[in-house]
Amino acid sequence: MSLQTGQVAAGRLPQDGEPRTAIRAHELRKVYGQGDTAVAALDGVSVDFGVGRFTAIMGPSGSGKSTLMHCLAGLDSPTDGQVLLGDTELTRLPDAELTKIRRDRIGFVFQSFNLLPMLSAKDNILLPLELGSRKPDQQWLATLIDVLGLQDRLTHRPSELSGGQQQRVAVARALVGRPEVVFADEPTGNLDSRSGAEVLGFLRRSVREFGQTVVMVTHDPLAASYADRVVMLADGKLAGELLEPTPESVLNALRQLGA
Repeated sequence: MSLQTGQVAAGRLPQDGEPRTAIRAHELRKVYGQGDTAVAALDGVSVDFGVGRFTAIMGPSGSGKSTLMHCLAGLDSPTDGQVLLGDTELTRLPDAELTKIRRDRIGFVFQSFNLLPMLSAKDNILLPLELGSRKPDQQWLATLIDVLGLQDRLTHRPSELSGGQQQRVAVARALVGRPEVVFADEPTGNLDSRSGAEVLGFLRRSVREFGQTVVMVTHDPLAASYADRVVMLADGKLAGELLEPTPESVLNALRQLGA
């Protein structure tokens, strides 16, 4: 299963007709430990993620998929290589500037929701904007609340919400600032199948209707089938990709990788 052609090579601008790139990794390496105990979680990974596309990252346990996402999102620093968010190279930024970019240009959806228990659902949604002293786009906020079905839950605290409702609040929080990329780390891992399908369906809708770029790490072939594309990793290296994935094609690809 080889990487398909059509990607924009790192280090050059897209030509006419080629997809624009939201974020890219170029020769990323991440090594933990030193000497004989050194482990390469990423070993020269170069991959692009197109604007307005939903991409899933998959691979066997220990393949480097979470490490790749953390490096792309500026949550971890690679040992070598580059990450470019648009024209901004994240790997060369000081911590203060990187923190600002994570707040203003990147959205996050985590498996554990990460909502503040003392805040209402609405205040949790607006928190990234408050931290950046930004005012919400009221029309966009209303759209998110309506599409995610949160109208009657805005005054509730997380402890008063179901798991699915909490994750929908987290999705709204990730999208409220219209970030360039939303990273989702196992977003359905703590949800039942119905709630998981609702969250995945909205992530896909945010891409198709609102032009959002979503990069999701998942181990679930069904979740990956909501994406436009699946990038496969194995042993810290790119192992292939699937376009227009189905649960069956993803499962077969994982079996080929020994997952």
